[in-house]
Amino acid sequence: MEFFSSVDWMQMLRCFVVGGLICIIGQILIDKTKLTPARILVIFVTTGAVLGGLGIYQHLVDFAGCGATVPLTGFGNNLAKGAIEEVTKSGFIGAFIGGTKAAAGGIAAAIFFRIFSLTYLETKNEETIN
Repeated sequence: MEFFSSVDWMQMLRCFVVGGLICIIGQILIDKTKLTPARILVIFVTTGAVLGGLGIYQHLVDFAGCGATVPLTGFGNNLAKGAIEEVTKSGFIGAFIGGTKAAAGGIAAAIFFRIFSLTYLETKNEETIN
């Protein structure tokens, strides 16, 4: 019971609402436009990177926590933040290595879980689906 009393329920609500709104925007783009999911992904990552580079996205992260960092816009923000930090340390070359360095943990986890799922989980191929 101590766990439940220590939870910040308002923070959890803000996280849920902001993350949900980002997902709703993505669903509207899928339903109401002819944009492909890949283009929507690029729009979200680019939007997060631009807003992160301008310092605007950090306000959303401070307000919503993981509701703003988990979606694709958060990944773009992370790339921009990493690039900016690395430019201050390494100069111009930091613009190219900073984003990858900042997102390395997430990228490594995605690769690991993909290899794990291919190795240990039963997957469906097109022949099985049809």
